[in-house]
Amino acid sequence: MPSERLRVDVAGRTLKLSNLDKVLYPKAGFTKGEVIDYYTRIAPVLLPHLHDRALTRIRYPNGVEGNSFFEKNAPAATPSWVHVETLPAPGSTKGRETIDYVVADDLPTLVWLANLAALELHTPQWKVGAHPDLMVVDLDPGPPAALRQCCRVALLLRERLAADGVDSYPKTSGKKGMQLCCPIAGTQSADDVSGYARRIAQELEREHPKLIVSKMAKNLRPGKVFIDWSQNSAAKTTVAPYSLRAQQMPSVSAPLTWDEVEAGAAGRRPSSKPYTASEVLERVEEYGDLLAPLLEPGPALPAA
Repeated sequence: MPSERLRVDVAGRTLKLSNLDKVLYPKAGFTKGEVIDYYTRIAPVLLPHLHDRALTRIRYPNGVEGNSFFEKNAPAATPSWVHVETLPAPGSTKGRETIDYVVADDLPTLVWLANLAALELHTPQWKVGAHPDLMVVDLDPGPPAALRQCCRVALLLRERLAADGVDSYPKTSGKKGMQLCCPIAGTQSADDVSGYARRIAQELEREHPKLIVSKMAKNLRPGKVFIDWSQNSAAKTTVAPYSLRAQQMPSVSAPLTWDEVEAGAAGRRPSSKPYTASEVLERVEEYGDLLAPLLEPGPALPAA
């Protein structure tokens, strides 16, 4: 028997929502209807960070304990009003020359994606047709290192980047690590941005060899924090601020304050529990968008 579909009006667009009672996070009893509700309520702070960026989605049609798949290409039934950009696909694993990317510029598109169980939203550091306007470094702890060690490395990175006039803003990954996001001028290539991030990572590794590693090899990472500078490659994406993650609980890639990072580094706040969807909505009520500075241009990065 076909699932019942609910016809709704979202900002002037008619959508048909289905299976709203389907549980997508079994350990939390969090349903698809609640996923749609979260993305609808978080949209005012999320959409500016998705604007004009090619969107990669990770879909979980049977929930986070079921099979998932990455989706870059716009699906066959994409509504005509959804913003789609056809872009080159260098190095495509499927041999494509181009990909028709969805660009989530408005609430109807966000609700449509949530109805497809696109739980995770990932974006590149560039806007369509432009050089990167963000630099992102991913901090990935190798057990027994955890979020506390990531916070220590984040503070070291903040100080080093500030010496070059680069501001940085922290967020959790929604899993075990975190990221630092930096607004930049948008005048340099992805290779230039990656090169700068790599130099900083290697410099900090030399200064703190027991805490930091800049190489991807997993055998080097136990007990250390890997600074993943490669997130700035033109072909890479990073989980978007406020995106849900496919964990046991409906965790979110959540912006942090630097006071929280300092407390985390000192062991004064929990170092393992990510923020959930409901907690992030409360934080936005309290703080607004802590990552709003990313929406304004930053400086050019120093040349090698």
